[in-house]
Amino acid sequence: MFEKLKQKLKRLVERVGQKTAPEVPLEAPPEAPPEAPPTVPTPKKPRRGIRRIAKRITRRELTPEDVEDIIWDLQVSLLESDVAVPVADKIIERAKEQLSGRKLGLTEDPKKLADEVLRQAIREVLVTDKRVYLTKLIDAKRAKGEPAVFVFVGINGHGKTTTIAKFAKWLMDRGYKPVLAAADTFRAAGIAQLAIHAQRLGLGVIKQRRGADAAAVAYDAVAHAKARRLDVVLVDTAGRMQTDVDLMDEMRKIVRVVKPDLTIFVGDALTGNDAIEQASAFDKAVGIGGSILCKMDADARGGAALSITQVTGKPILFIGTGQEYGDLVEFDPEIILNALFSD
Repeated sequence: MFEKLKQKLKRLVERVGQKTAPEVPLEAPPEAPPEAPPTVPTPKKPRRGIRRIAKRITRRELTPEDVEDIIWDLQVSLLESDVAVPVADKIIERAKEQLSGRKLGLTEDPKKLADEVLRQAIREVLVTDKRVYLTKLIDAKRAKGEPAVFVFVGINGHGKTTTIAKFAKWLMDRGYKPVLAAADTFRAAGIAQLAIHAQRLGLGVIKQRRGADAAAVAYDAVAHAKARRLDVVLVDTAGRMQTDVDLMDEMRKIVRVVKPDLTIFVGDALTGNDAIEQASAFDKAVGIGGSILCKMDADARGGAALSITQVTGKPILFIGTGQEYGDLVEFDPEIILNALFSD
């Protein structure tokens, strides 16, 4: 995961280490031994002065030129990894604040300093003040005798339908009873794909024919869940480009009819900045509450993961790490940080 960005950050850490290496004074040429000086009393407390001199020799301060050089490399590394420009700027500004004027003693490890500074700068862009507690949301709706409703949006071919099946499995493992809604009536294959997943998981699926009213399918699924006292309704929608006006209007209608508790954007981590633009467009259209990023196990750059939270202001809920139903991992910033900074 993120192998390319990881290698770039590692090289950057090495450069910080080089620039903060202690300065060693040049050795003076040997001289003839001087005549023995007359004996004088030894000062009682010479340690303070010696310590001050040693401190000046062994400590190395990063100059503004050093910092600018390091920051330039960091900026190039982030942009080459498809990190959104505003997010890259935030990481850079934070790293610059922490590195400017920093001094290291002889026993301090400059690589550890660089790791800590970069790690904290990246951690700050991976979190948001907005939190989503899925199980608490579901439990609160169940206490009212109602199902929690989640609508999934995203682009064709980016793993949305498979992610819904993975999320259904995640819910089942925690004792919840979901039902699937095949509101992707634009493609017959989309309906069939969700039905296959439902059969494999032993779940019900509410569906109609191709071309049916997608909002009506979603509405029927909610009514079914209420009647059967099911806990969660997972609504699949037609994958659409954010520029497809008709399909975006259909999605708005679904949201208006079923009033979901959460609308979740599903994006492909491999598409980098495209995933960020898509998430922003869907957020403006229907107001997403969080994101799921697929194919994280194959993402060598990491730009989407580092950018999507800051650009949308909404948290990453899960990351997809494989093809099996169990390959859906609850998001934790430390997953990303450990992938970037592990040896």
